[in-house]
Amino acid sequence: MSEERTRPSSERHAEFLAQADALRPELHRYCARLMGSVIEGEDVVQDTLVRALVALQDRESKELPSLRPWLFRIAHNRAIDLLRSRGVRQTEPIESALETPDPNSPDPLETLLQQEVLKTAVSRFVELPLPQRSAVILKDLLGESLADIASLLDLSVDAVKGHLARGRASLREANRGAMASPPVSAEPSAAVANYITLFHQRDWDSLRALLASDVKLKQSSYPLRVGPKDVGMFFSIYALCESIRLVPALLEGREAIVVYEDPHSETPSHLMWLEWRDGQIVYIRDYRYASYIVDDAELTLL
Repeated sequence: MSEERTRPSSERHAEFLAQADALRPELHRYCARLMGSVIEGEDVVQDTLVRALVALQDRESKELPSLRPWLFRIAHNRAIDLLRSRGVRQTEPIESALETPDPNSPDPLETLLQQEVLKTAVSRFVELPLPQRSAVILKDLLGESLADIASLLDLSVDAVKGHLARGRASLREANRGAMASPPVSAEPSAAVANYITLFHQRDWDSLRALLASDVKLKQSSYPLRVGPKDVGMFFSIYALCESIRLVPALLEGREAIVVYEDPHSETPSHLMWLEWRDGQIVYIRDYRYASYIVDDAELTLL
């Protein structure tokens, strides 16, 4: 097998990475709502890019495929595989979907339903059957055409119209019935509080001392770092950020850390979260290079 067949050329590889990087925020908006989690959505995005690179190596053509529909199809199929493995409800009868109004002829109620989608929490989308969920996300959040949605979901345009209308209405009912969450008064764990204190003190040596012998660091699509020496370089990057501020938070039921790199901004730069064992850090997940996650994260600052 020729070198051209076994790996993409550097030019084609660079072109793919540039185009894929530009699509990552939209891919994440889709995958996060399919999965009901910004964290799991990013995992699907990363898996999608890896699978696309592998597939690109096997392509005989030097030309890139039309990247947007290709990546969305890979992401969609990967998300469905993961959801099926959990036994999540996948479908609704196509016949019932076709009994709904045509979203191409909007009335005031139709417009109201669409607006409801835009303010719906990421986690609430999983209450919809997948065809409804996909149609609503693709049309109302990403602006895809009915024809393109039909192609991705392997449905007729009429079926997509039905799923879209029913999904919008279902989300509105779910939002109306959702009770306001009581305020969270929890405090951060002692381990996270200490980690944040050392970060603010810029005590990088003490932070490195918290790393377990088998610690791992994952940063977006960068290679996994393993071991205290390699992972310890993580703090060297943040040592260059003079005004960094960390705030403990809850994200999807887990303790997370909100990162502010701009001291004058009320909007977080990105997120990170840690896993601990016997007082030592065994895993760091840092989203500095996937800052778009913050846009959809349902955070509760502690």
